Amino acid sequence: MVHMANQIALNFSAYPREEAIGHVAKHLKDFWEPRMRKQLHAYVAQGGAELHELVKEAEKRLK
Repeated sequence: MVHMANQIALNFSAYPREEAIGHVAKHLKDFWEPRMRKQLHAYVAQGGAELHELVKEAEKRLK
């Protein structure tokens, strides 16, 4: 899960920061199953070690 989320973030990292966060959040919402998003929320709640900063910010927008 961490690897996949980070790959998404890297894909959008060339965009301006706010736009990149929006694209990551939209991708997670549109393409990740609810159980995957739930796992991501739990992982971030435990500190989100090794997650790209864009993923951590995008996760906040999913709530």
